[in-house]
Amino acid sequence: MVSFLLCLALLIIGYLTYGKVVDNTFGPDDRETPAVRINDGVDYVVMPQWKLFLVQLLNIAGLGPIFGAMQGALWGPVVFLWITFGTIFAGGVHDYFSGMLSERNEGASISEICGIYLGNGMKTVMRIFSVVLLVMVGTVFAVGPAGLIVTLFKNGGVTGLLANTEVWLWIILAYYFIATFLSIDKIIGKIYPVFGICLIVMAVGVAIGIFTNSNYVIPELWTHFYNMEPTGKPIWSFMFITVACGAISGFHATQSPLMARCMKSERQGHMVFYGAMVCEGIIALIWAAAGCSIYEVTNGLNTGLQASLANGQSAAIYDVCAKTMGGIGVALAMLGVIACPITSGDTAFRSARLTLADWFKLDQEGFKNRLILCVPLLLVGAFVGHLDYSIVWRYFSWTNQTLAMIVLWAASMYLFQQKKNYWITAVPATFMSAVSATYFLLGNECLGQFLNTKDASGAVVYNTAVAYPVGIIFAVLLLAIFIHATKKQPAKK
Repeated sequence: MVSFLLCLALLIIGYLTYGKVVDNTFGPDDRETPAVRINDGVDYVVMPQWKLFLVQLLNIAGLGPIFGAMQGALWGPVVFLWITFGTIFAGGVHDYFSGMLSERNEGASISEICGIYLGNGMKTVMRIFSVVLLVMVGTVFAVGPAGLIVTLFKNGGVTGLLANTEVWLWIILAYYFIATFLSIDKIIGKIYPVFGICLIVMAVGVAIGIFTNSNYVIPELWTHFYNMEPTGKPIWSFMFITVACGAISGFHATQSPLMARCMKSERQGHMVFYGAMVCEGIIALIWAAAGCSIYEVTNGLNTGLQASLANGQSAAIYDVCAKTMGGIGVALAMLGVIACPITSGDTAFRSARLTLADWFKLDQEGFKNRLILCVPLLLVGAFVGHLDYSIVWRYFSWTNQTLAMIVLWAASMYLFQQKKNYWITAVPATFMSAVSATYFLLGNECLGQFLNTKDASGAVVYNTAVAYPVGIIFAVLLLAIFIHATKKQPAKK
């Protein structure tokens, strides 16, 4: 438990100290923000800071810091270190700059931001990449909750339309259309703060449940500093890809511009962007602690947690809430596993609309232009929702962290141009470059299917002898390219 409490303290201290270093490096001032200057009543709407924080938290969180952290707990308490230092030095920095650079550029989408600082070629790549990723996220976060709602009704003996997945899928997509189409303060600004509070309450309840039950003991780092993953997946870089939303996630960069368009002052960025990421890190730390402490460990391996996760995302979350909070936990779990994905899905489609609007220069103040984008997006989502996209979705974890890598390189170029300390973004960018490249070589859905082998028992033998050095070389190469680029162009005066 001492390890957990130390990491919790570090996250809070990190927000108060390193978060201010990042904020001071960027240098927020009193210039008029896009929300005040443009204020179209649809996407550019001034909201109070407390609401910005809670909406941003739910935008970036959903079930990510819950289920991802539990999966990361398979490797043992070593995951605490990634959540803690990843949040402070990578995730918080990534989310802050993705939001503040958007704010400095009229609330532009992240694809446009990358184009401004990394060139038109990257802008084109990011436009396509972002829209495809966002539609995938939105669709998955419609199908998942629809299936869970149907399961709940069937378990309760309900039949008919209420127990039909197709019906609930269309109901959720209809809500997505409304949330994507209407002004951000009409639905998202009103219900997101409530669900954001529920997300925090659920995490606090789990933490209290662990601390008050003598049967649950959070293992210490110094006694369990080894790989506890039952199948032998290496910590580097599988754990760093698995725990995304609780440490650093490229998906956040697609969401931050939503709040960048609603800030009254640049000085709100520290709390809204860096602060929301730290809060998510704390939530992830709690759920990782639950995964490490509640379940049985066999021969030093987290076999009990593995068995729970095998039952599915919703079942695993339900199990933790029931064991730590009883009946109240079950109610919160149902709210969480249904509402959290839906509230990530609608902002995913909203971000996709804004990305396309920036791409094709379509003003979104009028109904017509919003309809032109909303209708096709949701129809594509409905089509994808009826496909077997499970294989494609397995690439999400890798593409998610690759997106984070690209955003950090864009922020590094901005800081260079402004004659500011670009190492605060270049170092995590280099790190994430190594993570993404290594996983691409080891992951079975990527090149791992060709490079990895199996032993006599059928267990996968990961070709780390090739992947590790190649990953490092790739990261160093990107750093060298960045430094070379800074030599070719002078910093702005």
